[in-house]
Amino acid sequence: MQLPSRVDQPVWTRTLIGWHVVFYALLGVIALVGLTSSDLQGHRRIAYLGLVTVLAIAYWVLAIPAMRTRNQFQSHLYRVVMIGCVAGAVGLYPQSIFILFIVSPQIWLLSQRMWDAVPLSLILLFTVGTAQLWSAGWTADAFWDILPWMVISLVVSLMLGIWIDRVIEQSQQRAELIEELESARDELAEAHHTAGVMAERERMAREIHDTLAQGMTSVVMLAQTAAVELQRGSLDPVAGRLAAIEDTARENLAEARALVAAFTPVALTGATLAEVLRRLAERFAAETGVDVQVSLDMPDDEVAALPQAQQVVLLRAAQESLANVRKHAGATSVLISLSMSAGGVGIEIRDDGSGFSLDAAGRAGFGLAAMRGRVEESGGTVSVESAPGRGTRVAVLIPSGAADSASDAGEGS
Repeated sequence: MQLPSRVDQPVWTRTLIGWHVVFYALLGVIALVGLTSSDLQGHRRIAYLGLVTVLAIAYWVLAIPAMRTRNQFQSHLYRVVMIGCVAGAVGLYPQSIFILFIVSPQIWLLSQRMWDAVPLSLILLFTVGTAQLWSAGWTADAFWDILPWMVISLVVSLMLGIWIDRVIEQSQQRAELIEELESARDELAEAHHTAGVMAERERMAREIHDTLAQGMTSVVMLAQTAAVELQRGSLDPVAGRLAAIEDTARENLAEARALVAAFTPVALTGATLAEVLRRLAERFAAETGVDVQVSLDMPDDEVAALPQAQQVVLLRAAQESLANVRKHAGATSVLISLSMSAGGVGIEIRDDGSGFSLDAAGRAGFGLAAMRGRVEESGGTVSVESAPGRGTRVAVLIPSGAADSASDAGEGS
């Protein structure tokens, strides 16, 4: 039976303060009765008040620290002093027997185990009963008068002690449960923080891949093409390539600043998704020679009315698909279709390139996985159809009811 410490159980500590107040209040009543009772005269009164004073000092010096620290030496020493003082006080003045109601629980409060408290409770009652018999002159009538009260006191003491033991045990269990809950709460908060950090890193990786990395790829390819044309002596096309490199670098710089500022695509600032897709198609065609067409199966005003977060997801899907066409497809034409249906808003990118085996999709680069992650965060779906020699079709669909979640995703994108 362990008593929770002050740090672990402040509620129990406040309860102990109540015990201290009641104990000293009863001692004050006992001392006052001893001073005013005509049954105590001369040396008996002095001895009685001395025992009460010793008990009060012992409780302050030994019992209170022992209840806080669980020091066994202090606990045993106090209980020995307490039993001697109570027995002596009852022997001198039997009417002070009611002090048992406050000292009996102390035995249990200071015991580590239940079976330590039971024999000490028996010793307390035996010594107090013996003191009463001594005061009554060791008569048989006094014995039979005292015996029922001692039995009742024993039963009450044991019941009260067992109740105290259960209260302390439950206090311990609650303290342990609270500690476990707090630990679980801290672990959950740490897990959420870690998950948030990882999600933010993944989002940043997608943004960098969809903007800066693709822009730099364009710059590299344009520079390589310009270098080849210089070797051939064709100076006129080189100027166009250099201008394209400058435009791409400026857009990359603007995207980098936007990433730092708020992750909002610069292309969508002051422009609709339809306009951005057309500019994207024109630039891609100029850089690669691939014929890129944009088809809108919905009015321009409906496209402009789409939540910006949805426009971001659809734009990134188009950018990633075109980047894959540039790097892998070897296509001659690409069709970008934007449409609205009962299921939501969707974009489709279809090329006539070399295609690939869907069984090998798991070995694809970061781009397709990043696109799928971004779309799924907004509540949408991605489907890919391809086969060697038959081109590739990428379709993204964002349900109409996913506007709010897409907006949340877009704010962090």
